[in-house]
Amino acid sequence: MSRGVSFLILLICALVEAGGDALIRKGIHAPGLLQRVALYLAGAAALFAYGWLVNRPPWSFGSLLGAYVALFFVVAQLVAIGMFRERPGTPILIGGTLIISGGLLITFWR
Repeated sequence: MSRGVSFLILLICALVEAGGDALIRKGIHAPGLLQRVALYLAGAAALFAYGWLVNRPPWSFGSLLGAYVALFFVVAQLVAIGMFRERPGTPILIGGTLIISGGLLITFWR
């Protein structure tokens, strides 16, 4: 599997996982029972889809995790900004720089 295809799969996984987490968070704060249950079920389906998709390709889980954590961090921050209007502060930006640096190190060091 090429690096480009692997990256695309990981990007989709990060979007689905962050989206599932966001749906569950929205469900926790939903005003009505029906809306809450619908958001919980949608979030659970998204998180199941993430777990299934991320484990389908034949890649090394340990190596994958470094790249995935960095990618997930970026996607999660974009979801936080887009869905919850939460801007990352200085500690998140500095910590995120370390997370991304570690992901790049794990991915590209040969």
